[in-house]
Amino acid sequence: MRKVYAQLHSDRASAKEAYLELRAGLEDRGVALVDHIDDEVELVMAVGGDGTVLSAAPLARDAGLPLFGINLGHMGFLTEAEKEDLKVVIDHIVRADFQVEDRMCMKITIRPPHACPTEDWALNEAAILHTDAAHPAHFGLGIDGQGVSTYGADGIILATPTGSTAYSFSAGGPVVWPDVQALVVTPLAAHGLFTRPLVVSPTSLIEVAVSMEQRSHLELWCDGQRCSLLEPGTVLTMTRSEKPVRFARINKAPFSSRLVAKFDLPVHGWRDN
Repeated sequence: MRKVYAQLHSDRASAKEAYLELRAGLEDRGVALVDHIDDEVELVMAVGGDGTVLSAAPLARDAGLPLFGINLGHMGFLTEAEKEDLKVVIDHIVRADFQVEDRMCMKITIRPPHACPTEDWALNEAAILHTDAAHPAHFGLGIDGQGVSTYGADGIILATPTGSTAYSFSAGGPVVWPDVQALVVTPLAAHGLFTRPLVVSPTSLIEVAVSMEQRSHLELWCDGQRCSLLEPGTVLTMTRSEKPVRFARINKAPFSSRLVAKFDLPVHGWRDN
């Protein structure tokens, strides 16, 4: 029997209901919905919202499997279908009728001043944030070995195109189409002369150097899932990862349609003729 792995939002009764409906519909047609990944699993499903998709992304990425999200939340920008679409979703899965879209990820290297480097990655963003409201984050920004600016700020967001519609967008960053290879740098409430968001080549090496004068530790949040404390003197480098997250798509509409639908953009009368 074919296998599909499912991860669900454990706190929502609606996720359990959707899971049971998925399991019954798939098993009736010869596909098992399982709770662990092995060599026979062909798809990872996330039943919840964007947070559930981000939680399931490491499993899908490590296994090289496509990731399919079903939205039970509010925005669901990373998801591919709504709960009311379950019958259609089941049919597509049974027929293996979906396209695979690679989404660029970001590689992050953390170099503390007195410890060995560690690595992490992000599908959406790496957010560097202050932890003490009384003291801003002090850091320098460099790109390709050239210092660009120093900041006193609430923090800074480094986003992929996928993450450009999330935290970075809320902080004033641009929306980047997912097939555009780029990284977005968005300072948060920064003091300085050069505080606008930047769109950077994916092959560039972005450096964020935490000031030695920083009075409290900063936090690095990767996709809102994993947190690392950053002591003064820590240097972080970010660039494109060679390993993407693969998304399963059944909706062939352009990204602009997803953008309009998810943000409920006022498009009536945009073209009068």
